[in-house]
Amino acid sequence: MAIAEVTVIPIGTGTTSLSSYVADMQKVLEHQRGITYQLTSMSTIIEGPLNEIFTAIAALHEAPFLSGAQRVSTSVKIDDRRDKPDASSIQKLQSVQDKLTSLQARPN
Repeated sequence: MAIAEVTVIPIGTGTTSLSSYVADMQKVLEHQRGITYQLTSMSTIIEGPLNEIFTAIAALHEAPFLSGAQRVSTSVKIDDRRDKPDASSIQKLQSVQDKLTSLQARPN
């Protein structure tokens, strides 16, 4: 399973607020198959098979145009780990938390 971090920025919208575009894009993700996603304050995390992630990214990129944006900038980071087929964001965070707990348990 791959994990992608996606940031879509509509440009030339006439306002500094982008929350309506973000809401529209979250609605787009609700209709995508084969993925899970999580909105963060700066981007959206998408998990699933790589081909399904790319389909979702294309839909996200198109959404602001459908809402009137004239230009869109999309940034994507992908973590495609193939040695662990069920690697997820939750597992990555848990691994770090386990290491922090281990470090805290060590005497100084």
